[in-house]
Amino acid sequence: MTALWTSNEIARATGGTEHGRFEADGVTFDSREVTAGDLFIAMPGTVHDGHQFIAKAIAAGAAGLVVSEPVDHPHVLVDDTARALEALGRAARERTQATVIGVTGSVGKTSTKEALFAALERWRPGRVHRSVKSYNNHTGVPLSLARMPREAEFAVLETGMSNKGEIAALTRMVRPNVALVTAIAPAHIETLGSEQAIADAKAEIFEGLEPDGIAIVPNDTPHRDRLVRAARRHADRIITFGSGDADVHALHAVRSDNGGSLITAELLESHVTFTISQRGEHWVSNSLAVLAAVEAVGGDIGLAGLALADLGGLKGRGERHILRIDGGEAVLIDESYNANPASMAATLASLGSETGARRRIAVLGPMRELGARSAELHAGLAPDIARAKVDELVLVGEEMDVLESALGQQVHVTRASNADDAAEAVERLLRPGDAVLVKASNSVGLARVIERLIREIAECSTS
Repeated sequence: MTALWTSNEIARATGGTEHGRFEADGVTFDSREVTAGDLFIAMPGTVHDGHQFIAKAIAAGAAGLVVSEPVDHPHVLVDDTARALEALGRAARERTQATVIGVTGSVGKTSTKEALFAALERWRPGRVHRSVKSYNNHTGVPLSLARMPREAEFAVLETGMSNKGEIAALTRMVRPNVALVTAIAPAHIETLGSEQAIADAKAEIFEGLEPDGIAIVPNDTPHRDRLVRAARRHADRIITFGSGDADVHALHAVRSDNGGSLITAELLESHVTFTISQRGEHWVSNSLAVLAAVEAVGGDIGLAGLALADLGGLKGRGERHILRIDGGEAVLIDESYNANPASMAATLASLGSETGARRRIAVLGPMRELGARSAELHAGLAPDIARAKVDELVLVGEEMDVLESALGQQVHVTRASNADDAAEAVERLLRPGDAVLVKASNSVGLARVIERLIREIAECSTS
């Protein structure tokens, strides 16, 4: 198999100087991730400089290095390793023949990216590349590009932002053939000021579209027309997904036996009936976005439906764990990765649909980056909690004070100051038959609640 990068190619792409020939089969800037044959890029950092970890990278099997100071190992010497990573990403995009799909949105972008990867991989196994985790920023995007195999036929790359102009810069690097916006919600409203500004920032993804590019836009948002207008300036075609008059929409969507949905969708040129195991209307929307993208690139819709049916829960984004307790079982729903008002509402609605649960317990932490509207938006979760018929509510952190006040006596509330306190509260509350939802912004650290409950209560299976 041809190497991912040769030292000569790296030097030409970055404008660096080759010192010792080598071939690399992978790329990373995290010494903890280095495996045999990788290229290690010694990136500058706010706390540690990557050059401090060169010995560790070499010991782990790195084939070569990109550095800004000479070392006694095969390397490419550059002036700036961060700029070198960007240059390597651009070179990867320049050489690839893959159809590139860019994904962004306020909510659902990582889940949709993973589902789209699964749908395309089912059709073209081993020929689809994607960004891993949530590598969607100024370092994650070029790294994901630099990792793209030469033989890739499709690439699904996520782009994110916290400020205006960030997606514009990233999309010009990604140069998508298809640009997909999942949804618009008041995430990052602290820096952008309004949902309209958030929609404009997400619409920057269309600016990088290749000639004959396709824009895929959510129909179920008050900002649809704003997104469509932005797309028209750059896209050859625009496809909408969602409900109503969307190009790709569900003719029928009913709850399936496993708690997910059975969906019959009408596409531009076909119909498909499929199931998804993920719960909630937001996942119906995600699946329609996936089908719109698969059809846009000429993929196999039937195989996409099968892939969606087989898609398991994603860590931090709906993964479900079955806990054995007191001779019975409880369901633990991991939504700990991120949170904003739209995703909070969607996952609470999903908790409310757990009809087999004897009780519903919600462990909720703050939603970050909401700026001046933070108190209003946190208090605004009260109706969603009431509709979900939550029996026990664990609120983490002082930012949730306003929500407790808004709820009044509607639900019994337990307060926790941190993740460990929250886990202890759940352990005291938990009974057989309970369904437990854990959700907050990632920086709150409620993933520790999931880890502790699994470790201490003992998981018997994962779905």
